[in-house]
Amino acid sequence: MLEAKSLRKEYQDKIALQNLDLQIKKGEIFCLLGQNGAGKSTTINLFLGFIQPTSGQAFINGINVHKNSTEVKKHLAYIPENVMLYPNLTGMENLSLFSSLAGFKYTSSELNNYLKTAGLPTEAISRRVGGYSKGMRQKVGIAIAVAKKAQVLLLDEPTSGLDPKASNEFSELLLNLSNKGTAIFMATHDIFRSKALGTRIGIMREGELIDILPAKNLEAGELEKRYLNHMKL
Repeated sequence: MLEAKSLRKEYQDKIALQNLDLQIKKGEIFCLLGQNGAGKSTTINLFLGFIQPTSGQAFINGINVHKNSTEVKKHLAYIPENVMLYPNLTGMENLSLFSSLAGFKYTSSELNNYLKTAGLPTEAISRRVGGYSKGMRQKVGIAIAVAKKAQVLLLDEPTSGLDPKASNEFSELLLNLSNKGTAIFMATHDIFRSKALGTRIGIMREGELIDILPAKNLEAGELEKRYLNHMKL
């Protein structure tokens, strides 16, 4: 569902991403760890088509991102650290707007069900988003992804700043999407959340993907040790 082939990004004399080769399959959750400036957000922005690669190619569901950007957008959804919603609109109005922009028209009952399934409290559905917590905005983001029927979900530090309960609820939503076949790519600093969620875990340093670990049977302490050792090299 996601593929990078020798994907590279340079900014003048700085290499932001070094020849990335990566494949992420349907239903997989790939968690990418790395320090600030390691290249995690650059990778996501290349998959989104927000920036052009210096060389190499990025694909979503077999479609070249930088040659067919309009077509690619039909297959993916993006949830950044802070979900950008219209604060003066309600949760339902935001969902209606963003799903209609993607070509979908839903009844109020259908919109309501999407938001409830995403875990948004019933009383919040008709409230303005300006009064939402970060966790509630993230749930609207999930509802938008589901309503758009996104096959690929890209996330950039989605649990940063969430309390443990909200973070756990968000993780459950991602697992449900994964079980339904959505391919998920998540850039994060959270080692333990990566262990709990990930199918595979990548470690990136200075624009290079230096390690990929299967999450199954991997202890959180072992993952932390591997990560810290890589950061020392």
